[in-house]
Amino acid sequence: MSESTSTVTAAAAAPKKGGGRRRLSLPVILLIIAGGLALFSLVRMISGANDLTSVGQVSGALQLAVPIGLAGLGGLWSERAGVVNIGLEGMMIIGTWFGAWAGYQWGPWTGVLLGIVGGAIGGLLHALMTVTFNVNHIVSGVAITILATGATRYLSNFTFAEAPGGSSKQSPRIDRVTDITIPGLSDGLADLQAKHWFFVSDLAGVLGGLVTNLSLLTVVALLLIPGTWWVLWRTGFGLRLRSCGENPVAAESLGVNVYKYKYIAVTVSGALAGLGGAFLAIVSTGIYQEGQTGGRGYIGLAAMIFGNWMPGGMALGAGLFGFTDSLKLRGGAENVHAMLLLLAILLVALVIWQLYKKKYVAAAIAAAVSALLFVWYAGTDRLPSQFVDAAPYVTTLLVLALSAQRLRMPKADGMPYKRGQGK
Repeated sequence: MSESTSTVTAAAAAPKKGGGRRRLSLPVILLIIAGGLALFSLVRMISGANDLTSVGQVSGALQLAVPIGLAGLGGLWSERAGVVNIGLEGMMIIGTWFGAWAGYQWGPWTGVLLGIVGGAIGGLLHALMTVTFNVNHIVSGVAITILATGATRYLSNFTFAEAPGGSSKQSPRIDRVTDITIPGLSDGLADLQAKHWFFVSDLAGVLGGLVTNLSLLTVVALLLIPGTWWVLWRTGFGLRLRSCGENPVAAESLGVNVYKYKYIAVTVSGALAGLGGAFLAIVSTGIYQEGQTGGRGYIGLAAMIFGNWMPGGMALGAGLFGFTDSLKLRGGAENVHAMLLLLAILLVALVIWQLYKKKYVAAAIAAAVSALLFVWYAGTDRLPSQFVDAAPYVTTLLVLALSAQRLRMPKADGMPYKRGQGK
C-alpha cells in the first residue's frame, strides 16, 4: 500500500472527537428483527390481515424493493465521493428504455447490459457537468431527468411504435429472466405460513418469499449490497473514494486524483440506477411503459438518506418502501388499515422511550398521535383508495422526518471543488 493510502487510512481510523455511535452486534440486530416480526405477527392476528406477511406479500415486496435499492445504492456511490445525484430518476428512465429496446430484440440479459450502459452514460454526463464544469449538482440532476424523459419519449416514437406489439408509449413484450424456486422448501414454508400461527407462520412467510419465484437478477442485485460495502469500506480504492467526499483538498494533498474518483463513482452510480430501470422493465413488468419509474429514483435517494449513507441501512429503507408499496397490490385497503394499528403501537413504544429520556413535550405529541391512530383504526374497517395509493409516499416523508436528527452525510457532499483548490 502506498504512503498516501497509509496516511489516509490512519486519518480515517483515528478516533473522532466526542466519541461515535456504538455499533450494534449481530445478536442485538437479530433480536431487533425478531421483535419486529413478533410485532407484525401480533398486528396480523388482531386485525385479521393474514396476507400481511404471506409468501406472496414478501415476494412482491422484494421485487418492488430491488429497483429502489439499486437507485439508493447508486446514490450512495455518488454521494460518498461528494456528488449529489438527484438525476437518479433520469438514469433509471434511461435504463428502462435501453433495457426494453435491447431486451425484446436480443434477449433479457442483453437488455440488462444495455440498461446498465445507458444509466452509466447518464452518470458520466452528470459527472462531466458537476465535476469538470462545476454546475450545481441539483440543477444538473434535474436537467438529466428532464432530458431523459424527453429523449426516451422521442426515441419511442420511431422504435417501439414501429415494432409488432409496441406503441409510442410502450415496448413489445420482453422474455423473462429465469426464476428460482426451491421446490420442497418453498412448498413447506407456504403450507406453514397458511396455518397462521403466531410468529412461526410469519417467519415461514418471510423465508418463503425469499425462495419462491426469485429472479436471478434479484440475486445479482442483493449481492451488490455486500459487494458495495466491501469495496467502499474494505479496500484502498474505497477509502480514497470516500476521502473525496469527506475532504477532497486533503485527499488531493495526499496524492489522490479526486477528479478520477468522482468520475468513477458517479458513472457507477448511473450504472446501478440504469440496472434498477432495466429491472423494472424486464423483471417487474416485462415491458417498457412511459413513466413506469414512478419516482423510484427519488425514493431510492430517500432510502439512502434513511440508511445514513450506509449500504445496510439503505437496504433496510428500500425494503420498507418496497413493503409499503406492495401492501396496496395484495389486500390493498385491508393491509394498509392494519398498518394503522402497527404505527399506533410503535408510537406507544416511542412515548415510553421519550418519558424515559424526560422529553415530556415529545412524549405528549407522540401519545396524542397514537391515540388518534387507535381511534381511526377502531372507527373504520377499510381505508379510502386514495390513501392506499399514497401510502408509499407518506411513508417516505415520515421516515425522512423521523430519521433526520441522526443523519451524518459526507462532509463535502454537494460542495464545489476545483483541482488545486488547497494550494
